[in-house]
Amino acid sequence: MALTEKQEVLVKESWEILKQNVPEYSMRLFLRIMEVAPGAKNLFSFLRDSDEIPQNNPKLQAHAMKVFRLTCESVVQLRECGAVAIAGSTMKRLGSVHLKIGVADSDFDVVREALLRTIEEAVGEKWSEEMEGAWGEGYDQLAAAIQAEMKVNDDAAPTAN
Repeated sequence: MALTEKQEVLVKESWEILKQNVPEYSMRLFLRIMEVAPGAKNLFSFLRDSDEIPQNNPKLQAHAMKVFRLTCESVVQLRECGAVAIAGSTMKRLGSVHLKIGVADSDFDVVREALLRTIEEAVGEKWSEEMEGAWGEGYDQLAAAIQAEMKVNDDAAPTAN
């Protein structure tokens, strides 16, 4: 389901604010994820065996920016494209990687909440229930697409006998 016209306006308006400082907001997102779910650190090979403060990790910084941008841009394009617009090969890779590292459905809920709180903080007084609903709907569609690809990868994996 695509976003409504009003949802699209709210998402695009807030994305313009977020784009002004993607490095900061992407790190806020990931630090929030790890604050809510400390075990998430173990999902990242570059954090797993590190005592380093995550925000000082250049690999996390690069990963966070890539994920934040992909997430936000896919939500921004929902109305225009009518569905999550991520190239098939990228979506297959996302599904495969998330399955391989053991991402659970509940992890998507943690990311959703962290994303919404990060956007709320970024846009300040512009935040509203409607904006939250628009970003929530968009994120839910992206998460569902990744989870569907994870299932395809899991179903295609050979079973041990």
